[in-house]
Amino acid sequence: MEKNKRLANGIEMPRLGLGVWRVEEVDATNSVRWAIENDYHLIDTASVYKNEKGVGEGIRQSGVEREKLFVTTKLWNADQGYDSTHQAFNESLERLGLDYVDLYLIHWPVAGKFSDSWRAMEEIYESGRAKAIGVSNFQQHHIEELMNAAKIKPMVNQIELHPTLTQVDLRTYLASEGIAVEAWSPLGQGKILQNPTLVEIGKSHKKSAAQVIIRWHLQSDIIVIPKSVHEERIKENINVFDFELSAEEMEKINRLNINERLGADPDNFDF
Repeated sequence: MEKNKRLANGIEMPRLGLGVWRVEEVDATNSVRWAIENDYHLIDTASVYKNEKGVGEGIRQSGVEREKLFVTTKLWNADQGYDSTHQAFNESLERLGLDYVDLYLIHWPVAGKFSDSWRAMEEIYESGRAKAIGVSNFQQHHIEELMNAAKIKPMVNQIELHPTLTQVDLRTYLASEGIAVEAWSPLGQGKILQNPTLVEIGKSHKKSAAQVIIRWHLQSDIIVIPKSVHEERIKENINVFDFELSAEEMEKINRLNINERLGADPDNFDF
């Protein structure tokens, strides 16, 4: 399996990376450094995580050339709007200590604001300070509304996605539009790691349930960013390129779907 996915604009995005949601600043530095030392190239943060400085520090401590990394951050809801998007992006870059990010996302579809935010993001993209732009938590109708005025189609949609929330209809739509799918909470926030089906499949491959889930994402053409602050777990999570799930195993995992959201509903959130 190719370790990168080519986005609609030709940029290569790693299929597997490190997420740092709910990770403290100091822990983010260590996690990012460990991840890069263990051959991760994709790092995903957001302004609302309050750890962009820590992520930037981890990147610097790793000593790896910036060009070899793919860094994502996100525009928070309170910063949406045309002028405020430009300002928020500049502040994120400053906290990260970077000249550019590889991917900038609108974090949630704030009604009445995301189209203005997108206009600013298109300008940021055209300036070269974001190599790709996209959205997060957008449903099909949000993307269709965005495209009414947009010049550039989102290249990525990062959504809650795991074996108990497989979002097949949305994924099918995104594939038809050439928009890459990226999963947040890909391990179901740990709630499904004891699932007998996943444990059993793992045993047959001498892998953990977490590794099975990550492999399921990869074989489903989903970019995946499992979070960990433990060095051993970070190593384990990327050790998934040496086995393959059968079509039968993939179908067993697909059948675990119960449309269970662990995060907010993109059509009904108040933050």
